[in-house]
Amino acid sequence: MPDVTIAIIGSGFGGIGMAARLRRAGVTDVVLLERAADLGGTWRDNSYPGAACDVPSHLYSFSFAPNPGWTRSFSPQPEIWEYLRRVAAEEGITGSIRFGEEVTAARWDPAACLWRVETTSGTLTARFLISAAGPLSDPLIPAMPGIETFAGTVFHSATWDHDYDLTGRNVAVIGTGASAIQFVPRIQRLVSRLTVFQRTPPWIIPRHDRQISRLEHWLFRQAPVTQRMARAGIYWGREAYALGFVKYPGIMRKAEALAVRHLHRQVGDPDLRARLTPSYRMGCKRILISNDYYPALTQPNVSLITDGIKEIREKSVLTSDGTAHDADTLIFGTGFHVTDFPVAQRIFDSDGVSLARRWSAGAAQTAFRGTTMAGFPNLFVLTGPNTGLGHNSQIFMIEAQVRYVVGALAHARRHGIDRIEVRSAAQSGYDRVLQRKMSRTVWVTGGCTSWYLDAEGRNVTLWPDFTWVFARQTRRFDPSCYDLARSSLAAPAAGETVTGR
Repeated sequence: MPDVTIAIIGSGFGGIGMAARLRRAGVTDVVLLERAADLGGTWRDNSYPGAACDVPSHLYSFSFAPNPGWTRSFSPQPEIWEYLRRVAAEEGITGSIRFGEEVTAARWDPAACLWRVETTSGTLTARFLISAAGPLSDPLIPAMPGIETFAGTVFHSATWDHDYDLTGRNVAVIGTGASAIQFVPRIQRLVSRLTVFQRTPPWIIPRHDRQISRLEHWLFRQAPVTQRMARAGIYWGREAYALGFVKYPGIMRKAEALAVRHLHRQVGDPDLRARLTPSYRMGCKRILISNDYYPALTQPNVSLITDGIKEIREKSVLTSDGTAHDADTLIFGTGFHVTDFPVAQRIFDSDGVSLARRWSAGAAQTAFRGTTMAGFPNLFVLTGPNTGLGHNSQIFMIEAQVRYVVGALAHARRHGIDRIEVRSAAQSGYDRVLQRKMSRTVWVTGGCTSWYLDAEGRNVTLWPDFTWVFARQTRRFDPSCYDLARSSLAAPAAGETVTGR
């Protein structure tokens, strides 16, 4: 018998949401394996100055755990982290989390029909394994010649050094993505000199953020339906963006005009404006929202460098034009290991081959419903391949996957099944439809290279349709797409039959 029925890797939104729904379904033999000393995932780690969500608060939260106390329309990082802690406590999950236990390997044992999970604290066995590690969990620092010779301080935005005083420093920021445009305005006023290295300019639109009023707080608490209505309005407004992303990319020209007006209002220098103007279709890369990033770049102590970085030196960054830009601090805002899915390197099938190796050996990175993979029984992945979003709330997608997994486990419990594996044909068929949809999206036709794409140029990150379509597909577990088995260790109840064999 396994030590636990279900082991969950990670305690961010995916892990907390999964454990909460399982508990509500009466499944309590669950452990969450968390490598850090606290829960929260990316909202625990990304505590850089100015960290906040770019999806409105009422939508970037669990549907089963509304928060009437959000202070702003776009939540800052500390509030989201506190929200996750509160949900975990109220749902009775905190006591099931094993902190400081990093999963180093998970191996499928076909004879025992369970997962052997190796952690930094030992080994445990689980009938089912759920990865909720998330795509934004492992910071990416690109390989750069000479970086080991740099004599100053180096850190990534996701591992911000809060003990390091930036006041009066000569700081180089490498990267201009979602994190950088939030922390650059906050540190600009502290540092002596700020040099921002930009490879490709992002499209940036205004951030319509505001403080939520006392009246709204009162209404949300006294009449919860008003918050549900606000959430629904935000959801459908965001869902409309998919028309430009996945159906008719030409629509994005109108959004580009809005972004260009925003740039022209905030940046007067024609040369700087030109360097900040993207040359690709809006939406091809992540659209960013900010009211203070452009103004920060116009300040006298800031330089925007668009020449490529040739090497890092002891006290400077050398660019391709031969200029050495002095720096005593390097801050990387270069994102995360998304397309290479780091946890896949630690999950092994019955032959001892990792999921990452299976994908790299010619099998495209894909998963049925973004959740299950052929060759890896009893494994479920939240925020797996092609479940990311460019327009709506990732929490909506997570909840859809959670509902699907709960349905699979309920089916297994009802029928005495202890082995669930998606059929290769079902997975391949699903991927063919998905890639056909992907071919029409702005991410493929927009003329850019983004972190959405893997080494082969294949978009393995985003969902190429409306989110309600994904929710409909995952509303019920579909046993006909799976090989379902009952080992000799599991006896069915009287009169039960196993379907989907």
